[in-house]
Amino acid sequence: MAGSYAAVDLGAESGRVVVGQLAGGKLSLREVHRFRNGPVKVAGHLHWDALRVYEEILTGLSAAAQVATPASVGLDTWGVDFGLLDRNGALLGNPMHYRDHRTDGATERLFAQVPVEEVFAATGIQIMQINTLYQLFSMVEERSPVLDVADRYLMMPDLFNYWLCGEKVVDYTIATTSQCYDVARRGWATSLLSRLGIPTGMFGQVVQPGTRLGPILPAVADRVGLRGLQVVTPPCHDTASAVAAVPARGSRYAYISSGTWSLMGAVVPEPVVNDAARTLGFTNEGGVSGTVRLLKNIAGLWLVQECRRAWARAGEDLSYDALTALAAGARPFQAFIDPDDASFLSPEDMPAAIQAYLARTGQPALASRGDLLRASLEGLAWDYRRTLAKLERLLGHRVEVIHIVGGGSQNQLLCQMAADACGRPVLAGPVEATAAGNLLAQAISAGECASWDEAREVVRATFPPRTYEPKETAAWDEASPRVERILAGA
Repeated sequence: MAGSYAAVDLGAESGRVVVGQLAGGKLSLREVHRFRNGPVKVAGHLHWDALRVYEEILTGLSAAAQVATPASVGLDTWGVDFGLLDRNGALLGNPMHYRDHRTDGATERLFAQVPVEEVFAATGIQIMQINTLYQLFSMVEERSPVLDVADRYLMMPDLFNYWLCGEKVVDYTIATTSQCYDVARRGWATSLLSRLGIPTGMFGQVVQPGTRLGPILPAVADRVGLRGLQVVTPPCHDTASAVAAVPARGSRYAYISSGTWSLMGAVVPEPVVNDAARTLGFTNEGGVSGTVRLLKNIAGLWLVQECRRAWARAGEDLSYDALTALAAGARPFQAFIDPDDASFLSPEDMPAAIQAYLARTGQPALASRGDLLRASLEGLAWDYRRTLAKLERLLGHRVEVIHIVGGGSQNQLLCQMAADACGRPVLAGPVEATAAGNLLAQAISAGECASWDEAREVVRATFPPRTYEPKETAAWDEASPRVERILAGA
């Protein structure tokens, strides 16, 4: 049916295909396929099972064909990870997972060759060992033969788009997550890459969100039953799609895209690339309509997800609602956890890692699962509080309201903690921000929606946000000196 679009939304834990349609100023969504995603450990290294994920994408598009005839499909994924193709277009090995240990210590070794100040000035991107730059640098250090034969570098959504329609291009929003792209100059940071021995010839054309790449390949069309389906680049970074769908008015707001990671920041017209942004740990990533997402990456609900996984392995598979109830029943401020501590990046046992962090920072062990979960959520809210202060320093003005979108916006306890910790109203929703942003980008590309301002009005009409007013800010203020002492000694 006319006006229908398909969104493929791939996250670190799961993937799905959603069909959407605009009607009467509102966006209807229907999930037609969902599947698990995650790393596969082979010979000591973490990989993505890209071929299985691609097969799930095709299964999802086949399911979409049973309920609609979408005009186009857009695909978004997590950032930083990539695949390399040879000159015949064949994938050179399974893409590596960003939590693989090959980048341990890579930032320090890289900065011995190029100072951190120069790396940030050339890219405007927050220093994180998971970034593509350090993954490629580790391949240079290992003298990987893959780099000798790589003809084209494609990030994860671009790889799947290539398999769908045959076009080898990189979306602007996903390119900027790599720290291989100069967000100020709007081009690959080839001078920096060359200094590090990373081949630059494999970095190809970068396209803007809303670019129509062309129809799916005939063999793909036969497989999914959707001949003529156009492939459109939404914001191909899932956070960029989510931020595009933040139902905000005005400019004095902050957003938190809340999931496995929390991405907290503001939309700005130009990148902020200076010493203050670097030392405060902020990044400049691409947005829609030429904007920049000035933000900080925070560990997000990763600690809670990994605690749940550890307890499931031990025989107790608790729902997220059950976990939140346990946290809500626990006593507040028993301990402080910094979710960004390096020990939480990829531990084998998250509950044990949390207890080890508490011992290392001179805090008592937590007695129950509810206590662990409460401290993890409080740690995330403390991170929001500290990040807000830094963001306001960079923006030069006060943030009046915080929008939380994505899966974390369903967690009422966390949303209230965020309002209390930050002392600002929190507007929660939509949960479906990423899918909404993806679908609305396609609607704009098709001319069915006039602009992103109009698209955000659609989001507000479709998903009215829930408001959380600050209630217990004084208690967070009183606990703040203790938290700062723990942080200083960690």
